[in-house]
Amino acid sequence: MNQIPNLSNAGADTNLIIVMGVSGSGKSTVAQAIADHYGYCFLDADDFHSDENKNHMANGFPLTDEMRAPWVDSIKTYLQAANKQQKHCVLAFSGLRKQHRNKIREAGLKTIFIFLNGDKEVIQRRVNSRKDHFMAPVLVSSQFAALEDPTGEEDVKSIDVSMALKCVIANAIQTIDHHYELGLTLSDMA
Repeated sequence: MNQIPNLSNAGADTNLIIVMGVSGSGKSTVAQAIADHYGYCFLDADDFHSDENKNHMANGFPLTDEMRAPWVDSIKTYLQAANKQQKHCVLAFSGLRKQHRNKIREAGLKTIFIFLNGDKEVIQRRVNSRKDHFMAPVLVSSQFAALEDPTGEEDVKSIDVSMALKCVIANAIQTIDHHYELGLTLSDMA
């Protein structure tokens, strides 16, 4: 039986679904599909990076925790405003570090993480075939090195990304729907 994750901030009125994983795991594509399915606002955490961070990664250098901190703070600030407006969101967010996941949890939204989990070879192939993305393919190893495995965290559900994309999306939506059946209804989410 699949373990169903708990929600962070379960008493909040605003929902946040975070699709997380290393670059190339499919976060943006899966998050956009989930946002479309539920009619939620889609956010890509890459849009919150400074030009300096994007240039740094484009030149093949991984971000430091110090460079990531203002990025995560800006996402948290946006989500706090969304919470006040009761604007439900789906966020594509690497979430590599536990401290950054915790910072996003502090925004106060009712939060569930969908962790797109895959092995390094699968991810490297995907990143190598991408066009027009600022992150250099040589950074895949640094992404895996920076990833602090979230699978033990109560509000995280891991999904294998080696399946076909439509199966990954269906699995994510099924997980979210099943979670709602355990205490939430779709009307609570709208």
